[in-house]
Amino acid sequence: MSSCCTPDNSCGTNADASATATAVVDTTATVYRVSGMTCGHCRTAITASVGALDGVVSVDVDIAGGLVTVTTAGEPDDTAITAAVDDAGYELTGRA
Repeated sequence: MSSCCTPDNSCGTNADASATATAVVDTTATVYRVSGMTCGHCRTAITASVGALDGVVSVDVDIAGGLVTVTTAGEPDDTAITAAVDDAGYELTGRA
């Protein structure tokens, strides 16, 4: 049985972790206005639909504010995001 811990009780995987951290891609957060959201189901539907798009890193839905923040690797594809919101049953009315 092997361990990642070194004899001085430090972690032998720290070098790998820092190498991974330097490989982080630049991200862009874009806020969109979306109408028709009223509940947790809306949040789940939009998160799943938009989150499935290539390049999307995260999706944050603010139901009360009618806002969806989409974080992407690089510039967002507004057309694809609009289509994903539409497919989920809501209307993206523009950037906030």
